[in-house]
Amino acid sequence: MSENRTFINESQRIVACILDIGELLLTSGAEVMRVEDTITRLCDAYGFVSSDVLTILSSIILTATAADGDIITQTRRIKSRDTNLIRIERLNALSRRVTADPLPSDALSLAIEDAARVPTYARHWIFLAYGFNAAVFTLFFGGTMADFLPSFLAGLGVYIYLQIGGRFRMNSILLNTICSALMALSVVGMHALGFGQHPDKIVIGNIMLLIPGLALTTSLRDLINGDMLSAIIGFLEALLKALAIAIGAAAILTRFGG
Repeated sequence: MSENRTFINESQRIVACILDIGELLLTSGAEVMRVEDTITRLCDAYGFVSSDVLTILSSIILTATAADGDIITQTRRIKSRDTNLIRIERLNALSRRVTADPLPSDALSLAIEDAARVPTYARHWIFLAYGFNAAVFTLFFGGTMADFLPSFLAGLGVYIYLQIGGRFRMNSILLNTICSALMALSVVGMHALGFGQHPDKIVIGNIMLLIPGLALTTSLRDLINGDMLSAIIGFLEALLKALAIAIGAAAILTRFGG
């Protein structure tokens, strides 16, 4: 959410708070229709005569007309997105509560901050989950128990690569390419040392950690809802990420075998 904002009146503060909710929903993985519907309902609840909202995956634009005729337009630039269903659920609950009983801007801002603070899993559990999920996927795609441990270790490596790339604010497509390549390189290296029986199955199991399945599903839902622009952007982003993952792994496997 934006900081150090200066507003002239209560209506501008309310619009900013409503956009805070929309921004948090979008950055937490909510579909475009949910974001626009929530913003529109909140504007109606606060007595705005009309509201027009345009949401795409990288931006939210809201124009609202207050009862006194004042026209307010605010925008938000969305630079990153993640998946946090708990935050989406809490924001949905907050928006329903506020729609039924609108809060003053100060109280609404505090309520939004409280809803945004959600419990997170400890990093060591996420770290282990990456390894375990990769190993299970490897078995699912035809690997053997001899592939379980090397796939588990490669999955731990994927988590480390993603964390390092995140600290450098690396482009997600480039990061997926590098992570996929490093993962494949580690699998090939372990196989050369006699660690792992089916490197191809291990690589496939670890690639599943990077596949943008949720982004693709959300883009298809946007398509069904008629949000064509967001659907196209989301689909192309998911497609590019999938191609980046394939290119990274294929470059290593083609060069070193596996």
